[in-house]
Amino acid sequence: MRKLIVIAVLLGCYPALLVSALWPAPALFGLIAATSYAAEYAAAGVVRQLPEVLSKVHLGLTLRFAAREMAALLLVARTAGVDSPWFAALAAGLFGIHAVRAVHTGLALRLRQTLSMMPVTTRNLDVSALRIPKLPPPFLRDSHSVRFLCLDVLPVLGAAAGAVVAAVGAGLALLIGATGALALLPYVRRVVPLTDKARVIEVVGEQVKAYRPEVILYFSGATAAAYQARMWLPTLERISRRAIVVLRERGMAAHLEPTTLPMVCFPSSADLMSFRALSSAKLCLYVSNVGRNVHMLRIPTLRSAFLNHGDSDKEASFNPFSRVYDEVWVAGPAGRDRYRRARVGVRDENIHEVGRPQLEGISTEGPGLPYPTVLYAPTWEGWNDDLMHTSLITMGPRIVRALLDHDPPLRVIYKPHPLTGHRDKSALRAHRRIVAMIEALELAKSKARHPSRAAGETPRIEHLIVTGPRPTLYECFNQCDLLISDISSVVADFLASEKPYAVTNVAGMPERAFHERYPSAEAGVALGPDLAGLANFLDGEDTLARARVKLRSYLFGPEYPDALTRFDAAVERVFTRS
Repeated sequence: MRKLIVIAVLLGCYPALLVSALWPAPALFGLIAATSYAAEYAAAGVVRQLPEVLSKVHLGLTLRFAAREMAALLLVARTAGVDSPWFAALAAGLFGIHAVRAVHTGLALRLRQTLSMMPVTTRNLDVSALRIPKLPPPFLRDSHSVRFLCLDVLPVLGAAAGAVVAAVGAGLALLIGATGALALLPYVRRVVPLTDKARVIEVVGEQVKAYRPEVILYFSGATAAAYQARMWLPTLERISRRAIVVLRERGMAAHLEPTTLPMVCFPSSADLMSFRALSSAKLCLYVSNVGRNVHMLRIPTLRSAFLNHGDSDKEASFNPFSRVYDEVWVAGPAGRDRYRRARVGVRDENIHEVGRPQLEGISTEGPGLPYPTVLYAPTWEGWNDDLMHTSLITMGPRIVRALLDHDPPLRVIYKPHPLTGHRDKSALRAHRRIVAMIEALELAKSKARHPSRAAGETPRIEHLIVTGPRPTLYECFNQCDLLISDISSVVADFLASEKPYAVTNVAGMPERAFHERYPSAEAGVALGPDLAGLANFLDGEDTLARARVKLRSYLFGPEYPDALTRFDAAVERVFTRS
């Protein structure tokens, strides 16, 4: 309803502006104009797709601002007359605002294009020799120039006060816009040397050579998949060999957490394959199976090892593509057995059990709240139907509804997979239903909450929706008492906490067959499509504690030596044999 109101107000303001200008009714015009600016601002936040939809029907942002300006010009013509010098001044000022905006947009685009032409970008490397300038403030480098359009608020609202005020407002807006555009010129000039490809690669190469990397973490993928590389950064910071991160998508480094590891990004495969400064490295680690891996796999002096980004019963954990790597590193015996059963061509002697170092910080204790906390962390829909293990579409809203309605009350943490909705929009719709469900309950509680709480009253439960990188999945583990998830690495990693968990049996397989096919579910409650086992999982006795401890050893290997020691030993073994 709120969205419809915002759209109606936004679109209704323009004919109202025309009528009030023709009338003329300056005071009414000023009120409607102010309302239209407010509606523009509200629409951007309330109806995210609206700007795109309006552009498709030729009612884009620039046209809407121009229509408002023409109404202001018409009002001045009606009140002061077209022969008034202030009318001419206003017309010239409005034209000048758009001219200045065009100049600014050209400079902003030039700046962005120049930076995007850099053959390699870096992080945590000293490339001061390139004299890369600091970027201007975001509002200056925004090529959409929305703020420059908003300068017309001075002449438009000024028109309601009279021709003189409108003309002066136009002149002031023009001056501010010209100053902003000119401020961008020095930045554009300073980035020109960065288009010298040979020089940029030479400077970066010198710094990489000075660092002498020994291990490479290679990553290519969508920004939503950045978590696949992010999870390995703390581990590589702690190994005994010098590691470097090689990325392929421009801007990907910004989506990775702060780290001390040097990073280089090569958008061009030719530039990467001709970059000799990485020759000191002996081992390259891969966290996902993507086509761009081939550009590193072709280097004969690098031994390749597939880490994967999760250790689970999903088909991705025994993908036939894995046989292209020299080695496959798995967490424990379960990972080795998956490849043995799958018979996808990965030789047993090339599989190495290295533990799961990321799990060190996972606590076996709950958050200690006076009520239980349940984490619902469904996986995404997979690249095709054969890989689709998500419960989100068919079970998700019902699971969350049951959790929210549970008596006694419990806390819900909802953390969907970062790629949710990437392939199937019905998963995105289910996700939005869950978010709306939780937000509606929180809003209702907020309205009903009395400002002062009586002594001894049960504290208000605040549910949590996690759609960003923080809190991390493992931090969510530490904040919960129980987990409900799908067949994925979430289930396997949660076993490090030894807390109870339930796994969704989306296909409704017989329980024995389900556990045989997905061993990581053996120590958990199988949750079928009818949710029949949910009540017992939430309220029944925990009889699987010992089974979880046993399964943990099978999935992650022995507790001693610890996972980081075993992982580091695997790295050292590569250097010992080379």
